Amino acid sequence: MGFRLPAAIRRASFSSQTASKVLNVPKGYLAVYVGEEMKRFVIPTSYLNQPSFQNLLSQAEEEFGYDHSMGGLTIPCTEEIFLHITSGFNRL
Repeated sequence: MGFRLPAAIRRASFSSQTASKVLNVPKGYLAVYVGEEMKRFVIPTSYLNQPSFQNLLSQAEEEFGYDHSMGGLTIPCTEEIFLHITSGFNRL
């Protein structure tokens, strides 16, 4: 079972400032913003299939809906939690 991004996210329009950041994301990756400082992480799209990452996406949907003004997904957790969860993905 894979995770599909909603059509609203796929069709989102970006400002020119956001568009320049989008260009810095390689194919097969996406930008997410994490923590109080909104630190930007560029992660592989393969993370979207991980159950623990899908849990983070559900939390993001509950808190922010599908409106992510940063141009990437905003994940509502601390950087430490995010790094702890995603560090296990690299071992797979």
